[in-house]
Amino acid sequence: MKLLSYQDAEGKMRLGALRDRRIVNLHRASDGALPDDMLEFLRLGEIAMQQARDLVERNEGSIELDLVRLLAPITNPGKVVAIGLNYMDHVREANFDVPEFPTMFCKYPSAIAASGDEIRWPADLTRQVDYEAELALIVGKTARSVSADDAYDYVAGYLNCNDVTARDLQFRPGDQWLRGKCLDSFCPLGPWLVTTDEVPDPQDLDLTMDLNGERMQTGNTSTMIFSVAELVSYISKYMTLEPGDVITTGTPPGVGMARDPRVFLKPGDELVLRVAGLGEQHAKVVAET
Repeated sequence: MKLLSYQDAEGKMRLGALRDRRIVNLHRASDGALPDDMLEFLRLGEIAMQQARDLVERNEGSIELDLVRLLAPITNPGKVVAIGLNYMDHVREANFDVPEFPTMFCKYPSAIAASGDEIRWPADLTRQVDYEAELALIVGKTARSVSADDAYDYVAGYLNCNDVTARDLQFRPGDQWLRGKCLDSFCPLGPWLVTTDEVPDPQDLDLTMDLNGERMQTGNTSTMIFSVAELVSYISKYMTLEPGDVITTGTPPGVGMARDPRVFLKPGDELVLRVAGLGEQHAKVVAET
């Protein structure tokens, strides 16, 4: 099942499920039993998820996908836990040591954008903005110190993420990764959340990033240093994961800072991110006034 958040004609956020390029409004189809907010929906657990599946099977969908503005699948997670240096070839191109443990940092909800949104930043803050194609997941139920064997039971689904990064802020002497990762619009998610029953093996997904029609990144999640299950288990040992929390899982090689010459984003650039089975995420870079 593909779950998405969208804006209706009145500008209100709605929660829907995709069927054959048409959207089933879950709140309306359930006579108000299901909420119009992804976070509230996930907090209802498996009962709500099964109800949504039943509604999608019974309804053809009343809204054409192409006629709505998509929002990020989730706009208000409690936290976004991001993983760096999780593909061996990316570790080598970035000239880092192979990590013994997952490299964690945060991206805040204020950085979240949707597929189709603009990526923009104040020109006086950074001139080295980079792209990073990533598989992300959304937590489906509270997880505390879960084992890797049980980790998938706590995942609601998967989605595309572009871990947009200001490299000059990330690596400035005396600075830290956080600021370079958290500017507004630096965490595009979506276009939708694909539930786990449609992703039989998250460790065998091709992912790519195109910049202005040129292939920049190509990878497969099978080459992750730490698997999805290992990441969920590891993170849950140090912090409680709640429904709606987002985990991004690292990027494959081909980022702009590692190229010769380097490639950084500029106004007018267009990005297309694909993770197999999760749809296409589009973004355009716009100069901020």
